[in-house]
Amino acid sequence: MQQERLLKVLVIGDLGVGKTSIIKRYVHQIFSQHYRATIGVDFALKVLNWDHKTVVRLQLWDIAGQERYGNMTRVYYREAVGALVVFDMTRLSTFQAVLKWKGDLDSKVALGNGRPVPAVLLANKCDQQRQGLCSKLPKMENFSREHGFVGWYETSAKDNTNIDAAIMCLVQNIMSVEEERALSAAAKSEPDPGVLVLPRFDYNVKEKGLTGCSGCPTHKPRDRE
Repeated sequence: MQQERLLKVLVIGDLGVGKTSIIKRYVHQIFSQHYRATIGVDFALKVLNWDHKTVVRLQLWDIAGQERYGNMTRVYYREAVGALVVFDMTRLSTFQAVLKWKGDLDSKVALGNGRPVPAVLLANKCDQQRQGLCSKLPKMENFSREHGFVGWYETSAKDNTNIDAAIMCLVQNIMSVEEERALSAAAKSEPDPGVLVLPRFDYNVKEKGLTGCSGCPTHKPRDRE
């Protein structure tokens, strides 16, 4: 019998960086040039058959226009287990805001042991690199590691570049945290109901065949619409 695991993942970053487009591309495989700013909290659901005994129900929460106020309320962050932090490769100000968003995230939600929740950095709109900031950006590998991201990817919702890979990287890290928590509870001989013990992954293996990314090997669960 399969067990279900609900994961709340936040998608945060400045206005207009492509957060809604990323979610629409990943969940519905569609892209539009003309998304209007969403009003109110919005989220989309993706169901993943993670392995033979685990179904992951992934909730991707869109900031829904509230980023114009500069930060988010704790209600939005409550019970989140991971985040995608997004900036627009064609606008330097959105990259400069990345650490503000990461700091806001870390100040409002944390794992049970006090560590930050896993976060992946997305350099979005890489299809527009000719107008982009490549020469002005630091080395992203070093930047992401130094500031506590579990990985980073150049992404394009328009071209569907690295969207699946980036989100799989995040989910793998979230599930690894669950595994560690379950093993720790087992070592202490304490009951830990509802936590799944999952296979270990080697997160030091770089994913082959992807450009502009770092973080996780490929894991390809079977999607269920």
